[in-house]
Amino acid sequence: GRQHTQHSRVKMRCELMVVCAEQLGENLCPYYADDDELECDAFSKEKTLHRFLRNVNSQVLVVRPDLNMAAFEDVTDQEMKSGSGMNFCMHCYKTTTPSAGMPVAFSVRVEDKSYYMCCEEEHGKMIVRFREGEVPKDIPGESNIIFFKKTFTSYSSKAFKFEYSLERGMFLAFEEEDSLRKLILKKLPREDEVDETTKITLTSHNERYNL
Repeated sequence: GRQHTQHSRVKMRCELMVVCAEQLGENLCPYYADDDELECDAFSKEKTLHRFLRNVNSQVLVVRPDLNMAAFEDVTDQEMKSGSGMNFCMHCYKTTTPSAGMPVAFSVRVEDKSYYMCCEEEHGKMIVRFREGEVPKDIPGESNIIFFKKTFTSYSSKAFKFEYSLERGMFLAFEEEDSLRKLILKKLPREDEVDETTKITLTSHNERYNL
């Protein structure tokens, strides 16, 4: 029996490597918990994925720096091809504390400039901002650009919610305002609360999105 288990383990490892190589599935960023040399809460960029962020209505998140806002909008295939303000880079980081979820940061290109997503306090309220600049490769400690990617519900691995790393229970969400679905940070009273406004799916360029 021993040889058999060894063989199946090797086989499994090969299959796992194939999955990682193709970046299939939604656990897109494997991380390794045995990196002891990193300090607590240090983040080191591992890979970058290009994704559109969609809400429960299948609308795409679009960043408009000139209007200082981001909102989920209905976009045409043509607009998606250009990708300006909506083709996000999701930067996946390795962490020494993987239990909180996969640490990610978001940036997006608008025309020829790069903007990164961060959270800032304004008038006593936490808001989502897009600042011009690049996402750092290494983050030595806490950061207002890091979100923890978690599955939306335990039984749905295709949708996610993104928790702000500096404040537990605060998630990326949208709220309706003047027929806009603006990107906000929303406090959920309980971790297990199912709030559809925090539900985000990630689709790549070549995926036709079916509801």
